[in-house]
Amino acid sequence: MPLATIHLVSLTPSTSLVDFLGSVKSSPLTPLVISKVVRWIITPTKIDAGALLRPLKPWDILLIVLGTDPLPSSLKEKIACQWSCSTGIPSRLTNDFPSRNDKLLHPSASDVPPLTGSLDKPRLGATSQTLELSADLQSWIQQFSRTNAGQSPLSMLNLLAFKPGMKPSYLTYGAAFAESIGSRRGGNAKLVGNITHQNPPGQSGGKWDEFALASYPSIMHFADMLASEDYQAVNMKYRVPALEDTCILCTSEIEIEDLVRGQAKLGIGKRAMGGKL
Repeated sequence: MPLATIHLVSLTPSTSLVDFLGSVKSSPLTPLVISKVVRWIITPTKIDAGALLRPLKPWDILLIVLGTDPLPSSLKEKIACQWSCSTGIPSRLTNDFPSRNDKLLHPSASDVPPLTGSLDKPRLGATSQTLELSADLQSWIQQFSRTNAGQSPLSMLNLLAFKPGMKPSYLTYGAAFAESIGSRRGGNAKLVGNITHQNPPGQSGGKWDEFALASYPSIMHFADMLASEDYQAVNMKYRVPALEDTCILCTSEIEIEDLVRGQAKLGIGKRAMGGKL
């Protein structure tokens, strides 16, 4: 099982996203995912809550790389704050990940399912902390859905800590997500793994057990799922009771691609990206 490292990174004020991406491309790192942080959907309440929610500067980048080596000095000097954890990811997911991820980020029209109609009369919850469509989350989604990133595929980072003996309940939820309630909205758990190490260690409140990076064709597909009765029937019965703590961070790989493409049009993309476009 290949080991990988998940990094949340906030950049120094003098470092642009283009500068950082160029350093990543010219480094020995093997990135699986480089994604721009958009917004917390669910915030942690116990595990690493301080480190994750109150960095020195808001998170800019989600970076998932193969291996567990520390980030090289060429990157560290551009980073104001960082949270990392190591994970084992099944080789069946990493072997063909670049091509599989490209299809998820750039699907053909026929591969994008239509919305199911849940948003016509949405099921609203009191809080998005239970992965329900709250009024606040609904308002943000309506605004974000008007942006290019909101209309494009998104990658949701999930961190999971299970209550003792409750992982089978979550697996029941996961199976339903893959077979029906998520897949019919284009949901796909494109990377999953067991957390093996957290950095910095010794955070109060326990440790994360697993992570998942879930993909959705757009923010409206995600909202369509949350607003539905069929999803919430499974979510409330199997997912919510299983979790000691969790968080979900919405990120956009498409925003990174658009940034790289924009720099290339200006004729500086190859130099900024290490000549690997």
